[in-house]
Amino acid sequence: MLNLQGKKALVLGIANEYSIAWGIAQQLHQAGATLGVTYLPDEKDRFKQKVAQLTEPLHPELFLPCDVQKDEHISDLFQVVRERWGTLDVLVHCLAFVPKEGLEGDFSQISRAGFAQALDVSTYSLIALCRAAKPLFSPTASVITLTYLGGVRVVPNYNTAGVAKAALEACVRYLAYELGPQGVRVNAISAGPIKTLASSAVGGIRDMIQHVRQTAPLRRSVTQLEVGNTAAFLASDLASGITGQVIYVDAGYEIMGMTAPAD
Repeated sequence: MLNLQGKKALVLGIANEYSIAWGIAQQLHQAGATLGVTYLPDEKDRFKQKVAQLTEPLHPELFLPCDVQKDEHISDLFQVVRERWGTLDVLVHCLAFVPKEGLEGDFSQISRAGFAQALDVSTYSLIALCRAAKPLFSPTASVITLTYLGGVRVVPNYNTAGVAKAALEACVRYLAYELGPQGVRVNAISAGPIKTLASSAVGGIRDMIQHVRQTAPLRRSVTQLEVGNTAAFLASDLASGITGQVIYVDAGYEIMGMTAPAD
């Protein structure tokens, strides 16, 4: 049985009960991991209140603000991790943002500022977090991030998010190479389309989900908890030989070439 007892896991990206990060946090907790959770700070503390209430049953030992666009937030976050935990066994990166202009219409219409912000939040944040966490990683630590098929194939309206995910997957490989000598593994999960706060901004998300249900070998979409199960596996010592990989959790949709008619 998968056992994460004694492992300390920091999860970034929980926004509400539909977040894939929430599914991951639940499964890490169920496997016995000690959790730390971050929230995106805002003037009215809306995310703080929502995330605190949602995660309370998981009894996170750390509950901290972090805006990954601010280096001081990342520094402060890992200073607390150092003081409270000393080491870090699991880092879960479930962060992405693309301005609306980058998720509709012609791909070439994205502004320079919008493109830079999308790559900063969705991609560079993984680099910045790993750099700050590097001195704290345990010898068997695991880093897990989320990607999507739109990073390797054209998905209508995914546009700039696809470029950000392609860059993120490249980062996974380079970080795996850098951190591998100290025993740290870095992998990505490519989840099938799931209705979340972030994905709801993508035009046609409902049609995308329905298409997967009609086309994927399993003839269904996947759930947050199924992605969470894969994350828990990657966080465990059972995945000790896996690094630099993109693991597809999409009911098999990624293997399809020609679209098969629904039964």
